[in-house]
Amino acid sequence: CKEVTYREAQPAGVAALKEIPPALRGIYQTYDRQSGETGDTLIIESWGYHFKDKEDQDWLGRGVLSDTLVVKFYQNYYFVNFKDGDQWVLRLIRQKTPGVFEFLSIDIQDDSKRRETLRKLSRKMEVKEIEKGDDTFYQISPTPNQLVTLIKEGYFTGVELRKMK
Repeated sequence: CKEVTYREAQPAGVAALKEIPPALRGIYQTYDRQSGETGDTLIIESWGYHFKDKEDQDWLGRGVLSDTLVVKFYQNYYFVNFKDGDQWVLRLIRQKTPGVFEFLSIDIQDDSKRRETLRKLSRKMEVKEIEKGDDTFYQISPTPNQLVTLIKEGYFTGVELRKMK
């Protein structure tokens, strides 16, 4: 696994939400805009989330708001922070239209894309490479304004979530 990570939940200095807001709660289907395929089902509740696969099996994972799952709201984005050891992994959720959200991350799984993305990031801020077993983390510490700039410059990409209920 290769992931851009953070030293602390993002954006730094913004208070965490105590529960998932009603606007985000619901049952969503992932939708890949490029392939047109639908995927797993994401159920968001006041306490956290859980996934179901295409066979309706609830084994893909869940998260409960805690000191290892922190959600923040800033500049019209929900920042979903997952703690992995001493690293924070970040996903963004942004509402596009009623019932349609974008689920975004900095995707660095592809080798050539990773090199280019990390090269661009390192021009803006320090990128610290941390290896743990088979995982490689690329830790950055942006200010809230730098983080919003990364979003606006297209570093975060992903899939659509379409509300089903």
